Amino acid sequence: MTGRLEGRTAVIVGAARGIGKGIAQRFAEEGAKLVLGDTDADCQATADQLGATFVRTDISSLSDAEAAVATAIAKHGRLDIIVQNAGIYPWQLIEQTSPEDWDRVMGVNLRGAFNAARAALPPMRAQRYGRILFTSSITGPHVTNPGHGHYAATKAGINGFIRAAALEFSGYGITVNGVEPGNIMTEAIQEHRGPEYIASMEAAIPLGRLGTPRDVANAFLYLASEEASYVTGTTIVVDGGQLIPEGADFRIAPP
Repeated sequence: MTGRLEGRTAVIVGAARGIGKGIAQRFAEEGAKLVLGDTDADCQATADQLGATFVRTDISSLSDAEAAVATAIAKHGRLDIIVQNAGIYPWQLIEQTSPEDWDRVMGVNLRGAFNAARAALPPMRAQRYGRILFTSSITGPHVTNPGHGHYAATKAGINGFIRAAALEFSGYGITVNGVEPGNIMTEAIQEHRGPEYIASMEAAIPLGRLGTPRDVANAFLYLASEEASYVTGTTIVVDGGQLIPEGADFRIAPP
């Protein structure tokens, strides 16, 4: 490990498991001081493993987002990085989605992006430095499946918000970026998707496997580091090449 985040303080929301936990582990390896937010009390175990601080955070609430930021500043004196990774994706066809269902997904995924940025802006603007990062997805900006209408809308919205915030915050030394994961092998995939689904996704990915949380975390590490000081308003796709093929029959038979 190279200490690429040595001396930096990061808030990571949605860090109990999966991609968020992978980001937290990777940032800790590179020397970051961490405050982890989640509605899941299991996040305390992740925090304990990493020597981090856990704050119960419902990112759909601006006051909760502000409390996570305030905890980072109180404990470590500054906030350098915030990652809004929390997201929900209940499988619902549009015809089955109630206005309340729609608002709940929008509240966590899209309003959560606004809340994270809004809470992080004052301390980052004051110190003239910051990295604001979001977990987007290839679902919404590029592709989708039935049952993901609300989720796809939020992720496409996050990408638009990234560009708007990057422009507005550029004069304060703050960069705003995101990562678009493809199919990543997380606990949620293992719990809620069967082996047939996983096999079908592997068949659609040129690299032949689902990604890992660490694959995604490495992209976040780059965007959080000084190496990305001239990168803002964009996203990195981490999908094993899933977006490339024009159709399902893309593999070249060996000679």
